[in-house]
Amino acid sequence: MKQWFRRLCFGVLFSASALLAADKITIQPEEAIKLIGKPGYVFVSGDSETAFEGGHIKGSRNMYAHHLHHADLMGNLECEPLYQCPEHAEHYISGKGIKNSDTIIAYDNWRGPNATGVYSFFKSYGHKKVYILDGGQDGIKALDPNQKIYDRLKKEKRAVKKAYKKAKKAGDKAKMAELKAKKKEISAQMKQVAKKLLVQRGKEKHFKHTHYKIRKSDIDTSAIAGTKEVYDAMQDILKNGKESKYVIVDSRSMIEIIGERKMDNVARGGHIPGSTFIEWKKVTDFERKKSFRPLKELEETFKKYGITKDKTIYAYCQVGAGRGSDIVTALQMLGYENVKVYTGAWDTWGNNMNLPIRR
Repeated sequence: MKQWFRRLCFGVLFSASALLAADKITIQPEEAIKLIGKPGYVFVSGDSETAFEGGHIKGSRNMYAHHLHHADLMGNLECEPLYQCPEHAEHYISGKGIKNSDTIIAYDNWRGPNATGVYSFFKSYGHKKVYILDGGQDGIKALDPNQKIYDRLKKEKRAVKKAYKKAKKAGDKAKMAELKAKKKEISAQMKQVAKKLLVQRGKEKHFKHTHYKIRKSDIDTSAIAGTKEVYDAMQDILKNGKESKYVIVDSRSMIEIIGERKMDNVARGGHIPGSTFIEWKKVTDFERKKSFRPLKELEETFKKYGITKDKTIYAYCQVGAGRGSDIVTALQMLGYENVKVYTGAWDTWGNNMNLPIRR
């Protein structure tokens, strides 16, 4: 019996590995759920620390996408276009207990930007196996049978609390005692089920420090760009208009683009002259709660904005890792090759008084 079970477990792990062997960017919840807790597979949440504590996939690490971009007070990246200098990134990743051989599954709640930030971060340092969980932790919750039990018990507990208040108002002490006992019983059941949930509350656990190494030869800057490169593209766009071989995509909200809202102590609000405005929300599938819309819809969206494969495309947001990386990842899924995240993003551009802006 034990031998049969071991063969079954090995078969599941092997089949899951085979599913990830293909050259792809995303992984679906149905595939990812089989890998939770498996050696060599690390789930990394790109959401904020507060969001992580409110719920995260069991055993995962927290690497808030907005904090992956390490800039000085003036918004400059020390090792531009890299998000962090290699030695800093090595120490940071090692502190999360991640090894070079691990398969990284980046995720967020389900919307996509923060997961793509983690994805872009690891890919830029040449990590071999990185995927984005399309549908995020909500996709895992929807498949977890224990989550269904927990949610049912939670609903029952709310009903009992409501009935208790009614009994108290009526002065029915016998009913109050009955409901109090029922509430205690349900709470005990919820506590037991909570231990089995695949998405759990609480702070990030402490992981044994590894010795993650970033080799210079492995660093891949093909999908990230620095300020000089984006500046040169901007000049070409302003000179040649639609005939330019470049496109700069601003993925932020309109109140940021017009300079009405400023973030992260950036000196100036506005946008890079010549930018094309495609808010990140046009990439996310809000109806199905998936990180990306179907490929056909994405293709039609970018075609509408004149984003073609013959151009070099730069995307930015406030800090690069997030909304900007979301646009770039969507284009990569469509087979675009010349697409890059401007890692310095508005945090760098808006603080540099030598760079032009528009509002």
